[in-house]
Order: sequence, then C-alpha cells, then structure tokens
Amino acid sequence: MDASLTRPRPDQLAALAPLAGFSAQRLAELAQVAVVERARRGSDPLHERLEGPQSVFLLAGELVLAFEGGGTLVVVGGSDEARQALNRQRDRLARSKAITDVDLVMLDDEVLDILATWDQVAAGADSTLTGQAAAADARIVSGAFGLGKLRSGAFAQLPVAHIDELLKRFERVKTAPGETVIREGDQGDYYFVVESGRFSVERLVGGAKVLLAELKSGDAFGEEALVSEAKRNATVTSLGEGELLRLGRTHFDELLREPLLRRVAFAEAAEKVRRGALWLDVRYPSEYQYDKLPGAINVPLAEVRNMFAVLDRSREYVAYCQSGRRSAAAAFLFAQRGFKVWLLEGGLRSVQKSA
Repeated sequence: MDASLTRPRPDQLAALAPLAGFSAQRLAELAQVAVVERARRGSDPLHERLEGPQSVFLLAGELVLAFEGGGTLVVVGGSDEARQALNRQRDRLARSKAITDVDLVMLDDEVLDILATWDQVAAGADSTLTGQAAAADARIVSGAFGLGKLRSGAFAQLPVAHIDELLKRFERVKTAPGETVIREGDQGDYYFVVESGRFSVERLVGGAKVLLAELKSGDAFGEEALVSEAKRNATVTSLGEGELLRLGRTHFDELLREPLLRRVAFAEAAEKVRRGALWLDVRYPSEYQYDKLPGAINVPLAEVRNMFAVLDRSREYVAYCQSGRRSAAAAFLFAQRGFKVWLLEGGLRSVQKSA
C-alpha cells in the first residue's frame, strides 16, 4: 500500500451497497473518517485485512479474489461486485491480487454498525421529532446525533432497545434570543441537548454573574440536577434563535441515567483500583483532605467539565463522594464524554459500613 492516504467523496460512498440508504449528510460525515489507499499492480491488497475490523471496497482498478475452496472472481471498479465489501464475501477468501493499480476505501465496521442502527431506528420511530422521513434525516445527523456523539458519548453506550424509546421521548423546543432555558436555584425537570444555536452558562458568584461556558450544537446540559437530585447550579440562556431537544426527568432516568451509571460495591471497586483504576473524589477539597481514599484524585463536581481534556481516557476510574449523590452526577458527566467511570454504590458511607 502507498503511504499517502486520501478521503473518499460522498458520492463514491453512496455507490456502496451497505451505504445505499444513508442520507447525504451521513455520507459527508463518513467521508471525513473513511480512508482511501492505493495498492500497486501485482500486490495482495487484502493481505492482513481478511479478518480485520474494517470493510474494504474497490473504488477503481481491477483485482482478482481467490477463494479457499477453489475458484476466483475478478472485481472491476464501478461494477456490481465492487459495491460489496471485498473481505466480507460469502465464501472464505484465501488471497487477492491487483491486476492493475487499485484504489481501496476502508470503512470501520463499528462506525457502520452504529450509524445503521441509529438511522434505521430513527427512520421507523413514531417520534414527536421525526414527522416526515426527510425531517428525520436532517435531525439524526445534526450535532445532537452526529457521528462523533454516537461513537463516544452518552448515546454510544445505550442498549439498542433504548434507542427507539429515546427518540420517541425527546421533544424539540425552539428558543428566542435572550430566553432563559434553566435558572440557577430551580428544581431540575428536563435534560437538554443543543440541536442548533448557542447558549451561555452563567453562575452567581459573590452576587456577580460569571460566565462558565458557551454551549453549541451537540452539547448537553441539565443533567447534574437530575442525577444528583439537587437544584440547578447555573443559568442557561439562549444567545440567539436556537433549537433544543429535551427529555423529561422520568424518561431521562429510565433511558439515559441508569444505563450510563455503572454501579459497583466497595469490594469490587477496590479490586478495580488494585488492577489500575483510579479513585475520583468529587467532593470539596476540604472534605477530600479529611478522609480521602488512598491514591484518590480530587475532582470536585463543579470542575468535572474542566477535566475532560486532562484525564487519561485509557484509564478506568471509580467516582465517589459522601453519599453517592454527587459522584452519580460526576460519573454521568464523564460517561457522556466516553470515559470509563464506575460509581461507588453508597459513597464513603458504604466504605464505613464495610469496615
């Protein structure tokens, strides 16, 4: 294979059989993550790719496939045979040979499975969001359900059975410039995902408003009050016209909160730490200094979002607080960003009881 890599065009991907039903927006997303490689004449371009995690398609050129049980198949770029994955044939492949220089496109099987699952469920969902099929296409590839969010976020970890219900329960809400969506000190009632527009997050500190963040398409908010059963800790305001997807507390608990909160008892948590996981103490520094667990990192709940770019995503973590309430909120926030975070059931109170 040549060392230089390029990206396919969306129209080239549209010709491939597994992608025939994908919208133009989805194909544009896939074109940003798929890879095109060139193999020289006489080489075996499928060597070490027969059982790999990627499906390989022929874009241009000619090659021959040789099967283990005997027989060969010549595949020409642009033909019906080229629309199928070369390494996913019904008969087991033994080897391949490029008759000419060939261009191959590699698509990650996991990505294809994620997109096919979400798009097919969305297309068939009797949802308040979908309406007509065309509208569903536009929504499902918006920032809220873009490929990045589906690969490593809250939605990526959902059981397939929950996807249909989730899409049915989300409501679309339009916002006007300057409109307050949630107010600091109010009770939590909804979980929100930004579909379009920009939103400011502010908190009162010493009587003055402090800007904490600006949210854009695909960002979520409102989960902390729902998970920790506390009041809103910030005010979110629409900076212009926007659209939000919102989910009520009951459906949030059932379809998002519980699937993402992976609870463990202290004995199991301690074993995970012994094997390399790290304790995350999400209490205030004053609490942390008093009775932290050995080796624990202090990440106060209010600072969790600042740690997304700091903590090592390859590590596992066990979050805890005094009761399990704040750590549940922290664990959910980390899980939304694709971190492997476990929740210590019952918090430090459970440790004291087991001592």
